[in-house]
Amino acid sequence: MARPGPGRRPRYHQLMHARLNQPLPAGLRDRLSIAPEVADALAAGRPVVALESTLISHGLPYPQSVEVAGAAELAVRESGSVPATVAIQGGRILVGLSEEQLVRLATTGGVMKASRPSLSVALSGGGWAATTVSATMIAAAAAGIRVFATGGIGGVHRGALGGFGHSAPATLDISSDLDELARTAVAVVCAGPKAILDVPATLEYLETRGVPVVAVGTSQMPGFWSRDSGIPAAASVADVAEAATLVATHFALGLGSGVLLCVPVPEADAYPPADTRAAVERAIADSQAAGIEGPAVTPWLLARMAEITEGRSVRANVALIINNARFAGQLAIALART
Repeated sequence: MARPGPGRRPRYHQLMHARLNQPLPAGLRDRLSIAPEVADALAAGRPVVALESTLISHGLPYPQSVEVAGAAELAVRESGSVPATVAIQGGRILVGLSEEQLVRLATTGGVMKASRPSLSVALSGGGWAATTVSATMIAAAAAGIRVFATGGIGGVHRGALGGFGHSAPATLDISSDLDELARTAVAVVCAGPKAILDVPATLEYLETRGVPVVAVGTSQMPGFWSRDSGIPAAASVADVAEAATLVATHFALGLGSGVLLCVPVPEADAYPPADTRAAVERAIADSQAAGIEGPAVTPWLLARMAEITEGRSVRANVALIINNARFAGQLAIALART
């Protein structure tokens, strides 16, 4: 790639070309199985959006899980980009799933969640595994995909840094999503950290690790199920065009970290902020009373939130997943034009 002269910056597609032509670590390269449509799009420089697969195996029941995954892929396509849902099967990292594979993932029992710490376990196991945010980022970066859409990221769990009132020992329950954002240069589109987390601590952790967290179309951090978390955004952009300029600039600096773009849930599907906070506090109290700990906490809390909100949290979750996929597709298009 030619060195830009004074006042010039390398175009995004040139950066992409350079990234795609860098040799991958042999072990990772040998594990990738990129679907023909996705491979053709990447080779031609057309925009591609990665999508995670824990939604399909763990997030929603079948057949709703496949319907929502299909709707997210359709939203990417309608934007003009190519969707690439990521999963693991038979010791391979699949980048782009067929409809048949989506159904198999959704209907297979005992599917594990693959993150950076468990990626080797998932690949050596030989069966199906669904990719979380961190594993999907790894696969996307390896394939040369720089935009990824998910629902909400993991983060610092309540009590992770010392317990409630600092009377309990720290659990250090911090999602690997956060360190992945600090080490992998992918733009991640979400609706903010999941509202069941310690959101202020999550944002502080990302700042410490050098990850830009940017709200889109608002000066407040989106609150996942709600449009407003009550926390001012450290940075914000007005729309997808400004977001693309910021992301392209960040990648051109070569800092090595990702960018977290937080898009509010559509207003028609949002849950009121005060109601969200009350429901979250109730769900957390219920989980403590039930003795729920470790990896079981997040799925238990999400299921309890669905009960408390009489399904409104699920409707908001579905809406934000599709909305994020649409925005990510538009972002990939805008980046290809920079």
